[in-house]
Amino acid sequence: MAKPRVLKTRWFQRFARREKIRDAVLLDAVARAEKGQLDADLGGGVIKQRIARPGQGKSGGYRTIILFKQGQRAVFIYGFAKSERENIDADEEKQFKEAARHVLRLTEKQIAELIKEGDFVEVNGHEQEISK
Repeated sequence: MAKPRVLKTRWFQRFARREKIRDAVLLDAVARAEKGQLDADLGGGVIKQRIARPGQGKSGGYRTIILFKQGQRAVFIYGFAKSERENIDADEEKQFKEAARHVLRLTEKQIAELIKEGDFVEVNGHEQEISK
């Protein structure tokens, strides 16, 4: 099976940097999704995956919203700490599904342009060490 292209939005990039979430952790969440190990399938190409806080487990960690098409693309679009909020609301879920309809149809050329403009960042697991 093909490995999906993994991206994060500009918003998610800032969130991950602030929370010290490494790309390797994001790639692990996508690898689990690729194996069918979804924490929640919200439908319409939107999934929710739990990720651990650095140095801790997943249960008290973060929830991430990923626009996901198996074997093709995974785009981290939103994240939150479980301690800050219980879940996303119905309006947010609807907006994420709307975004998924557009983002999962983008061509490679369109994605390259979005990366160039800084709207998307490629997740490759080779990021610089996050300074403490």
